Amino acid sequence: MPENNDFPARLAKPALRALNNVGIVRLEQLTEISEAELKKLHGMGPKAIEQLRVALEARALAFRD
Repeated sequence: MPENNDFPARLAKPALRALNNVGIVRLEQLTEISEAELKKLHGMGPKAIEQLRVALEARALAFRD
């Protein structure tokens, strides 16, 4: 798993693995996936999704509708 990602520092390891398993290695790639699709990933929980949402909003980005 790449250590040079730009995900939140406190994002849980299962969530990081879930993202890595589907080829998402940069925060900006989350704009190509909906929150509903993200919830379906094994290892992705509500806390991780909220952390990712906040990180996206800090960059004026959002999950796909």
